[in-house]
Amino acid sequence: MKDFRELQVWQKAHQLTLAVYQVTAGFPREERYGLTSQIRRSCSSIPANVAEGCGRRGDAEFARFCSIAMGSASELEYHLLLSRDLKLIKPADHVELAQRTIEVKRMLSVLMQKLSA
Repeated sequence: MKDFRELQVWQKAHQLTLAVYQVTAGFPREERYGLTSQIRRSCSSIPANVAEGCGRRGDAEFARFCSIAMGSASELEYHLLLSRDLKLIKPADHVELAQRTIEVKRMLSVLMQKLSA
């Protein structure tokens, strides 16, 4: 059993989640239970699934949770794009958050490959 806090992918995903919470704090009130909630849940699901996978037995189970985290990262990518198109986030914020999300996805992909080897 690994300490998830030592994994770089968890650290990056956690920092991304903190940044997403900051950006979404400026969303309109009417989005509180809509897009704001969806973005925050999909983003926080990434490090949460990595953490949960670390607590499971064996690499296969850990890889499965990383796969779930990957799905959440893809969902986050879409929600960020939608937020940009609805003009809820600035284009510069979208670029930064989208790049950070892609970086986390790449890291998850490498981790899943190592776990499957």
